[in-house]
Amino acid sequence: MDDPVTGTADGPLDLGSWSCPVPLRDSPTLVLGHGGGGQLSAELVENLFVPAFTSGAARGVTGGAAGTGEGAGVLASLADSAVVSLGGARLAFSTDSYVVRPMFFPGGSIGDLAVNGTVNDLAMSGAQAAYLSCGFILEEGTPVETVARVATALGDAARLAGVTVVTGDTKVVDAGHGDGVFVNTAGIGLVPEGVDIRPQRARPGDVVIVSGDIGVHGVAVMSVREGLEFGTEVRSDSAPLNGLVAAMLSATLDLHVLRDPTRGGLSASLNEIAKASGVGVSVTESAVPVPGEVANACAFLGLDPWLVANEGKLVAFVPPEHADAVLAAMRAHPLGTRAAIVGSAVEEHPGTVVARTGLGGTRVVDLPLGEQLPRIC
Repeated sequence: MDDPVTGTADGPLDLGSWSCPVPLRDSPTLVLGHGGGGQLSAELVENLFVPAFTSGAARGVTGGAAGTGEGAGVLASLADSAVVSLGGARLAFSTDSYVVRPMFFPGGSIGDLAVNGTVNDLAMSGAQAAYLSCGFILEEGTPVETVARVATALGDAARLAGVTVVTGDTKVVDAGHGDGVFVNTAGIGLVPEGVDIRPQRARPGDVVIVSGDIGVHGVAVMSVREGLEFGTEVRSDSAPLNGLVAAMLSATLDLHVLRDPTRGGLSASLNEIAKASGVGVSVTESAVPVPGEVANACAFLGLDPWLVANEGKLVAFVPPEHADAVLAAMRAHPLGTRAAIVGSAVEEHPGTVVARTGLGGTRVVDLPLGEQLPRIC
């Protein structure tokens, strides 16, 4: 097998031709930031994985869709889930791996996170998740009771979300070569007729809506990881968003973009949408709902709540004629009571996110380089 860094059958990889910033260009080794959902993650995916998975046709490889036309286009869109056609049905398909540390935190665990994360990725294409797979990678020496707690939480979360775990796998690695329990889930669901939700559909004039308070999950995990106390317990917002999305679709099928701002937080999601669609995004800082305990914790830790991961929130780009109806539908749902309009898509500064500050100025909201809080999901 060819070394994935030093070379391939076609010759050595030219890291200098990548647009990836340091440290990857200067070193062939990874850092935690490459899994953080920011610039480093994007460069790794766009410059290494996507070309590796979609360039088969260029090398004369045939026999499958992955390296040609439809398959290559679906992968290159880099949405939260892939929408593919199979037997006349439109299916959303997604997979995700969970390595959160610690495994148990206020408001959740790696078990329910694994279900909710995949259910939510499917929901961001408008699909109702139907079936999940589940893979466990377990470290030798991990207490069986710990594995049972994770599995029970995963099963309970699946039932709550209305999905069924239908297949799975278990592997055990040597002690010292893992971190207790890692979980992978993949899911499939049906996309309703007439629904076309993807990052490329954002248009100037779209209203940007956030479904509720941001930054809660990351602060909840960090409080346990570092043994911090903030005067009040911050609980993760981990939750399945398929019901909320169904309520939004009942108001209109014409939702342009949905995204769950997990790794990299709200800033990363807005930047990814702006880049994919070529629109500018203008956000009012004071309109973004940040709870006081999260703001205080972030100030104490030197974090930006816009960059902190969420696991039960979404950001939506909605045509202006449907914005009021969608917002009302969201606020009528238990997971959207704090939904708020925070900005709009604009023709100016395409591909760039700008925030209007409380002092009347503006600032550019950058895509983070890596992630402020690694191992958060």
